[in-house]
Amino acid sequence: MKFGKEFAAQMVPEWQEAYMNYDYLKTLLKEIHRFKQRTRPPAAIPQGLKRKMTLYRAFSGLTQRHCNPISPSIPDIENQPILVNSVNLNGSQGSETTFLMTRDEGAEYELVYFKRLDDEFNKVSKFYGSKVNEVMKEATELNKQMDALIAFRIKVENPPMGFDRSIEMTHLASNVAVSTAALSASTPKGAKMNKGSTHHGKSDDSSIDDKDERPNNLKVNRPAPLEVLDRVKLNSTVETPLSTIKGFLKYPENRELKFSRKNLNKVEEQLKRAFVEFYRKLRLLKSYGFLNLLAFSKIMKKYDKITGRNAAKPYMKMVDDSYLGSSEEVIKLMERVEATFIKHFSNSNRSKGMRVLRPKAKRERHRITFSTGFFTGCTAALILALIWIVRAHDILNHEGSTQYMETLFPLYSLFGFVVLHMLMFAANIFFWRRYRVNYSFIFGFKEGTEFGYREVLLLSFGIAVLALASVHANLDMEMDPKTEDYKALTELLPLFLFIILLAILLCPFNIMYHSNRFFFLTCLFHCICAPLYKVTLPDFFLADQFTSQVQALRSLEFYFCYYGWGDYKHRRSDCNSSSVVFTTFGFIVAVIPYMSRLLQCLRRLFEEKDPMQGYNGLKYFLTIVAVCLRTAYSLDKGISWKVLAWVVSAIAAIVATYWDIVVDWGLLQRRSKNRWLRDKLLIPHKSVYFAAMVLNVSLRFAWLETVLNFKVDFLHPQAKISIVASLEIIRRGIWNFFRLENEHLNNVGKYRAFRSVPLSFNYDEDEDKEN
Repeated sequence: MKFGKEFAAQMVPEWQEAYMNYDYLKTLLKEIHRFKQRTRPPAAIPQGLKRKMTLYRAFSGLTQRHCNPISPSIPDIENQPILVNSVNLNGSQGSETTFLMTRDEGAEYELVYFKRLDDEFNKVSKFYGSKVNEVMKEATELNKQMDALIAFRIKVENPPMGFDRSIEMTHLASNVAVSTAALSASTPKGAKMNKGSTHHGKSDDSSIDDKDERPNNLKVNRPAPLEVLDRVKLNSTVETPLSTIKGFLKYPENRELKFSRKNLNKVEEQLKRAFVEFYRKLRLLKSYGFLNLLAFSKIMKKYDKITGRNAAKPYMKMVDDSYLGSSEEVIKLMERVEATFIKHFSNSNRSKGMRVLRPKAKRERHRITFSTGFFTGCTAALILALIWIVRAHDILNHEGSTQYMETLFPLYSLFGFVVLHMLMFAANIFFWRRYRVNYSFIFGFKEGTEFGYREVLLLSFGIAVLALASVHANLDMEMDPKTEDYKALTELLPLFLFIILLAILLCPFNIMYHSNRFFFLTCLFHCICAPLYKVTLPDFFLADQFTSQVQALRSLEFYFCYYGWGDYKHRRSDCNSSSVVFTTFGFIVAVIPYMSRLLQCLRRLFEEKDPMQGYNGLKYFLTIVAVCLRTAYSLDKGISWKVLAWVVSAIAAIVATYWDIVVDWGLLQRRSKNRWLRDKLLIPHKSVYFAAMVLNVSLRFAWLETVLNFKVDFLHPQAKISIVASLEIIRRGIWNFFRLENEHLNNVGKYRAFRSVPLSFNYDEDEDKEN
């Protein structure tokens, strides 16, 4: 792989604008190269002959060393092509390169190159310095958190009194290490048993007399550990519906410290997450610095190769001497974080601690690919077999076909809607990865646990195989005279399948993507309990998915009606006509997803004071009214219901379409450099965006079928409803990609590559600053 592609592949996606623009500098070098090619005199000796002539030179020996001069001679200094000076640019260190060969032909190309090279270096150096300052400030805050944690631990565990409690325990942002006595006092009891354990790497134990060796700018007067507890309070980082209600009613919150083992475990878990995220920041920052240093080295070597000059050496000396090339603060801080984490959160077990700090990247497993292909083939075979059975036995014209479509078809269509949505989501993941949309960070997946498109395809085709096998079993048991006595069992097959899938989803054991199932159920619970939980992107993204699964929710409602109140043994159900309860719940079920989104918007409006959330809530309110009117019209075909459904649905659809394209996707910007799109596009083909907008508008108005009531002779009404619902799911799949693309570009614009992790303790002086 060429370095340019490798460089782009290893970038932190949200920081890509802050990296050296390697591709642009390469284009400048290509211009220099083309000029050299045009003006270069023809070679007297072919290159191949020159290479052969080297075979006849005197042998230089295997052990002979090349004698390079220790210092360049005066002629060499005079022939240097560039002069690099360090300059102060708005308080940060930068470089200014003077090109000395201005009289050479084509020098103007090289002047442009070095000007852009300096701009890139200054940009990288400034960004790196600002990020280092940020992590150093965060390290200071973690120091204070660790002081409070250790004091809290001493209070809870009450260790033996043979140590000095006034020793400062942890110093991340300085060169101070921790004394052996203090570490033994502050280490969990389980770690003290491992006296024979060995520690790899640099030890963090040293004398506390090193405190005076700290840089002046990092000196702070910090209290003894136990005195810290007089000045801190516990933060309520876990939100519950009860805490939200108390906060809304301004009920006084008790934040006094309670020294219990439960609170200690909670605090340790919160700080553990904070350290893991902080260490991830350091790893990305270290990678950022290393990649840019390598990029500057590569581009200067290319310059020397094209021009035949020797400019790489002086320029790279300046780079190596700069803050970007010489600073070791990040590396030292990583070592101190590792030592602290291993000692305090991993029971002094280095391998265990490093597994948490550096989780292994998720590997693509061959068995996943094989299983996906196997289930795909089974799905295709079962679909073809089902088509053949229907045609061979003329099931569509059978006397019981209408009854089948009214009862069993809605039951099985639920699985079809789920499978189609999962297939669209698998396609989303595939294209997100292809265009480097950091979906795992946006959704907040733990590193190494995020779903890949292969896993989603495996699950979707697995569900499809189970559903199709159930349909085949149902038809076979109906047509076989030997199984006529098992009519009730035949009707229960969809319910058995539903219970199996629900049991897998709710399974508490660590099997079958446990972390992903727990993540989904947590987000689902937050959607149900809206607005009692703080709204995050995964929560409202999932609620948006359910707004496109209204028909699936109605099928789920039909399960309860058919098996709870219907005569399923004789395949009779009054759910769709005379049941008042079912009709009432039909209205409620249809608006539940939109009501959840409306409440989420109101919660964000209350917290963020953002008027856009109010407008978004109004959009969902209009949709709720439109859905209710269309549902009423489907039950009562009166002209008044039709007019109301038409007018309100048209207004709601126009508002929703505008919001999709302009707000959620960020498109239709008149003054954008990409006309009617946006400034930054991940897909190189602009026509894709225009096609997506047209498709979104077309599929958004699929609701017209419910109002106009088109007659299609060869389609049963239930099949027609399922087709319209499937079109909405496809529209949602298209929406998903561009919605997350826009969110990713917003993160890129703000250089937002990390999650904010709430800390356990709040100091009194921090509250004073906030007030």
